[in-house]
Order: sequence, then structure tokens, then C-alpha cells
Amino acid sequence: METGLGGARGGSMRNMGSNKAPAKKLTISLKKEKPKLPEMFEEDTWQKLQQSVRAVHNEEKIGQSYEELYKAVEDLCIHKLGQNLYVKLQAECEEHIKKEIASLVAQTADAVLFLEVVEQCWQTHTKQMSLIRSIFLYLDRTYVIQSCNVCSLWAMGLQLFRKHLDLAPEVINKCIQGILSLIHKERIGDMVNRTLLRSLLRMLSALQLYPQFEAHFLDATDGFYREEGNAKIQELDVPTYLVYVERRLEEEGERVGHYLELQTRKPLVGRLDEQLLEVHMAAIIDRGLEPLMADNRVKDLQRMYSLLGRVNALQPVRTAFTAYVKRAGVEMVTNEEREKEMVQDLLDFKAKLDYLLEEAFDANEELSHSLKDAFEFLINVRQNKPAEHIAKFVDVQLRSGGKGVSEQELETVLDRVLTLFRYIQGKDVFEAFFKKDLAKRLLLNKSASVDAEKSMISKLKQECGSSFTNKLEGMFKDMELSRDIMNFYQDSSTKKGIGASSDIAVHVLTTGYWPAYPPAPLKLPKELLEHQESFEKFYLSKHHGRRLTWQNSLAHCSIKATFRPGSQGRKELLVSLYQAAILLLFNNSDVMTFEEVATAVGMEDKELRVTLQSLACSKTKILSKNPKGRDVEDGDVFTFNGKFDSKQLRIKVNSIQLKETQEENEKTTESVFQDRQYQVDAAVVRVMKARKTLSHTLLISELFKQLKFPVTPADLKKRIESLIDREYLERDKDTPSVYNYLA
Repeated sequence: METGLGGARGGSMRNMGSNKAPAKKLTISLKKEKPKLPEMFEEDTWQKLQQSVRAVHNEEKIGQSYEELYKAVEDLCIHKLGQNLYVKLQAECEEHIKKEIASLVAQTADAVLFLEVVEQCWQTHTKQMSLIRSIFLYLDRTYVIQSCNVCSLWAMGLQLFRKHLDLAPEVINKCIQGILSLIHKERIGDMVNRTLLRSLLRMLSALQLYPQFEAHFLDATDGFYREEGNAKIQELDVPTYLVYVERRLEEEGERVGHYLELQTRKPLVGRLDEQLLEVHMAAIIDRGLEPLMADNRVKDLQRMYSLLGRVNALQPVRTAFTAYVKRAGVEMVTNEEREKEMVQDLLDFKAKLDYLLEEAFDANEELSHSLKDAFEFLINVRQNKPAEHIAKFVDVQLRSGGKGVSEQELETVLDRVLTLFRYIQGKDVFEAFFKKDLAKRLLLNKSASVDAEKSMISKLKQECGSSFTNKLEGMFKDMELSRDIMNFYQDSSTKKGIGASSDIAVHVLTTGYWPAYPPAPLKLPKELLEHQESFEKFYLSKHHGRRLTWQNSLAHCSIKATFRPGSQGRKELLVSLYQAAILLLFNNSDVMTFEEVATAVGMEDKELRVTLQSLACSKTKILSKNPKGRDVEDGDVFTFNGKFDSKQLRIKVNSIQLKETQEENEKTTESVFQDRQYQVDAAVVRVMKARKTLSHTLLISELFKQLKFPVTPADLKKRIESLIDREYLERDKDTPSVYNYLA
């Protein structure tokens, strides 16, 4: 061939530049006969491969190298003999696996030893199939991939193992029961081989037998925790029981991490929740919630809330939470022995519940609503009293001489009190007492801070509207105007004509803004009377048509007293006007009888007796009484106590009449009820004027919507009857339950 080509090149070179000669045609002939395989090629190759497979199964040394074996498999696959090879290999593997599974049937009855044998069998199988697959890898990557419905060699090994396990169900059952037995031992505290369990469960998972095990496992879990839960809930207190439940949940979580499949976690935890929590939910809440809240055990409550939340037990927790708050709160409100501490107790109780709600109950919104509803219920169980005591509590906070607190602390306390105020239905009762106490604070200069006073009124205005605080704001305006009036009076000619040995300060109050005070008769000493007349003359000259009414019960004085010669015997006494009027009598006489004092001052008998009692029977004995005793009787003789001594230069003589009596409180409450009657009457007339005709039921319903204080249908019916008597309404002639408005 090379010669021919060389000749052609030579000829070409010779003819270059001359006429072109005809080209020669080359013909190459190829033999088309296919090479034939040796007659025994497939059998001989398989025999060699079969020997290697049996060597693997028998754990013997393989006679040929892996390269030779791999090449043999490749040759068979190249010559389209992959299918036959696959079938023969499958049969060889099945024969071996069948023997291995059969050998497990008669194994030891000891669960642990049996499981170890099974696990060893499985490990051997996987190791052998891995080695066989590496020898027959070319078959796995060509014939298996290119053929439909043919599984990989590894999957074939699993199918064969599963097939023969199914034919020996006692092996499967014994294996599952053995695993369950080990898990039970671990649950009761014994040490077990977790590696063995993990290997066996991975085997079941690979063989798709895990769901069968899981069903038995979950049933066993149900039974175990049902029995243990019933025993533990009886022998343990609730906090300890919850710790036990938490520990069991952690243990089962670890169990999933160590050897169970992840898919088992959800149903497993569900069984624990059911048997340890859901079944005993009522007992946990009934025996645990209230004591834990009472003892402020935040961590235990956190644990309870977290665990019960797993079984959707919020509604029972909410019910028990509300019941506890109502019961404990009602006890505080109805405890007459601790009436004075009621508001502080309620504030402490509310603060405690707010803390528990935030820290233990994760600021749950539904529980927050329940707390609000419970407080609204308990604080109105005893009508009017809580409102009265809240007003008095505010009074104590705003008075001077109380506990030394900063402005910020006072603001915080007032905000907390305002929370209780929101729950009160009868806010008019609070208003009446607050107004009365505010008047005393302003007039007697007892307020700790004007800014704090105005801040409180601003809070009330924001809460209830301007109509609620209109009169309260008017009281402050009166105090400011009074200061201006006194400045003008001090510079007036009327004032300059009065002696300088005494002075007067007057508050001019608008009647509609301030509480109504009963008349208090008193014969003023000459020194005070001329000041009073002088101011009245000045004021009326500036404001024609006005009338001044002097409220002697609200006045207070500062008088200087000399008990004995020397600076130590001179004191300044802070007293009420009543006390001052009596003490000034002793400038003219050191000894006076009860009757003489009564004639000189012209006071009411009851007021006179308590005033004398404050001067002669208290710790500060400015006067001496004969005979001695706590009560002032007719015929008692009073003497100026020249031996009185005190380390203080300024001495406040407590005024008994300034202390609120039960009678005064009842009068304040009665005035509120009277105002309510007027409001009910006005509401009835307002509704009927708009509707003209209305049934009794609809009228009552409409009144409940409009009235902002608690009232009963019986009370409303009385007011309707009163309006009928006064001819504002009439009953319908045909239907007595229907009312008509009379213009």
C-alpha cells in the first residue's frame, strides 16, 4: 500500500507542468466476518465470578484479583450477556441469604444475644453486598441502568433479605420484641447498648420494616407512660410531677437522636403529651395552679404553662386563673378587718399578677383579658366601698408628711391606682370622696405637691373626660384667685386699719365647685372677728351682689403660747379654729367650767366635746381636765396647763374633728345616691322625650346603656314610678307595660 502511494506521488511529480494523466482507482477490501466467542466463554467466566462470590459469602480469600474480576464482568456486559449475569448473581445471593436467615430461626431465646446475632448477620450481609457490588460494578452501571424494572445490586440484596425475613416472621417478631425490651429497660434506668439498637433500627429502616416496629413501639410507649403517669400523679406534688414530665420528654428526645428515626419524634411526643399531660390535665391545674400562683413560683408556673400549652390546655388554665384571681380578690375586698389596707393589698396583688403574666405566662393576651375581667368583677363585688377607699388611698399619697418618695415614684403609684380606678363601675362615688379630700388638702395646705395634684386630675380627665374633672379644676382656679385677692387685700386701706398682732388668710370658694359643708356656729374671738369683718367689707366692695358664707369647720390657726417665762416656755401651736377659739378664752381666765366654755364659743355640743377632748385628753395636753378621764362630761373643769413642755417649738395639736367619721362617709355616699336619682330621672325623661312611647323592657335596656354607674332594675322602676307620680310619664291605657311621654 505504501509502495502504491509512493508511485503515485512520483508520477505526480514527473507530470508537473505537463498534461494531466487519468487517476488510478484504489480499492481497499475489509473482511466482514464477526469474531466468534469461545464456546465456553460465558460458562467459564461465570464460573470464575461464581467462585469469587462464594468466597465472599464464605468469608474466604478471593482467588483472582479485583481487576481480573471487574474485566470479566465487563466482557460479559459488552457481549450482551448482562441479563444472564444478573439473574445468575441474584440466584447465588438468594441461596446464601436464605441459609443465613434460616440460621436465625433457631437462635438463642435470650433477647440481647439474639439481637446481637441478628445485628452481626446484617452487618455481614451489608459488608458482603458492598464487596460484591464493587466486583460487579460494571454490571450495575450499564445493564441495570439501561434496563427497566431492574433494581441495583444493593437494592437486590435488600429485597432478598426482606423476602426471606418475611418468610420467617418469628425472626422479625423476636427482633422487634427484643428491641422494645431493651428500650423498656433503658426507660426504667438500666444501661443498654445504644449502638446495637441504632444498628438494628437502621436495618429495619433499610428493609422498610421500620413502620411495623414503630407501631409496636408507640403502643408500648402508650402502655408504659399510662401506667407510670397514673402512679406519679398520685405520689408526687404537681411541681415535682411537671419536672418528671419535662425530664421524660427530654429523654425521649434524646432517644430519637441516638437511635430512633426522626419521623418517630412527632408521634412519640404526642403519646407522651397524651398520657402524661392531657389525661391528667384537670388534676395538674386543680392541684397546681392556685398554690403556685399564691406562692409566686415563677419557674414552676413557666413549666406548667409551657407543658400544658403542648396539649392546647389554655382554656382550662384561663378558667382556673380567672377563678383564683376572683376568689383571692373578693377576699381582699370583703375583708372588713383590713379595709384600710384594701387598696394596697389590691395593688400588690395586681402587681404580682402582672409579673406572673409577663414572666410565667409569656404575656398571654387571653390571660391578660381574663385578668382584666376578673378585677372588674371582684372590685365591684362590694359596691361603693372600693371606690371610697381608692379615693382615700390617693388622698394619703398626695398629702404631705407621708412616706418620703420621689416625684417619679409618686407618679408610678398614681398610675397603678388609676388602673384600679378603671375597673370601678361607680366612679361617681370615687369622685365625691376625692373631691372632699382634695378640698381638705387644698384648704389645710396638706398637699405634698401641687404638680402631683394637677397630674392626678389630668389623668382623671384623660380617663373620664372633662365633665368629670370640671369641678376639680375649678377648685384649683379658686385657690389661685384667692391668692390674688389676698394680695390686693394686704395692700388695701381696709387691711391697714387692723392691728398688727394678728393676721388672716382667706380662701374664697365657688359654691358649685366645692363640697357642701353644713353650717358650723361659732362665736369668734374679738381678735379674729375684726379681721373677718374687714375682709368681708373689702371683698363685697369689689364684688357687688355676692354673698360670703364663712366655713368655720375648715379654718385653722397658728397661735403663740407662753406656758412659763423664758424661751423654752414659748411655743407655736398649730390648731383648728375651734381649738383656737377655746384656747383664746384662757387669756382672760386660767380655769373655766364646761358650761362657761360652751356659752363663750357657742359651738354645737358634740363638736365642743371632741374639741375639748383633743386639748385636754390627748398626748398634747394644753389644758388639764378635772376630773381626769377620756370623755368630756358636763361639769368638768378645764385649767390652762402651765406645766406643759415639749422639745418642739412648733406643735401640731391633732384635731379630732378633722378625722373622717363613719357618719361623714355615710353622708357623702348618700349624696352620691341622691345625685344618681337625679341622673336616672334625667335619663328617663331624655329617652322618653325622644321616643314618646316605649315598653318597660326597652326603656330599662336603654337606661342601662346610658347610665355609667351600677343600678338595678328595681331602682329604675322606682324612679319611673316617681316620674309617673310627678306626671312626666303615664302608663298606656290599653297596655300597662308601655309608657307614654307627657309633654
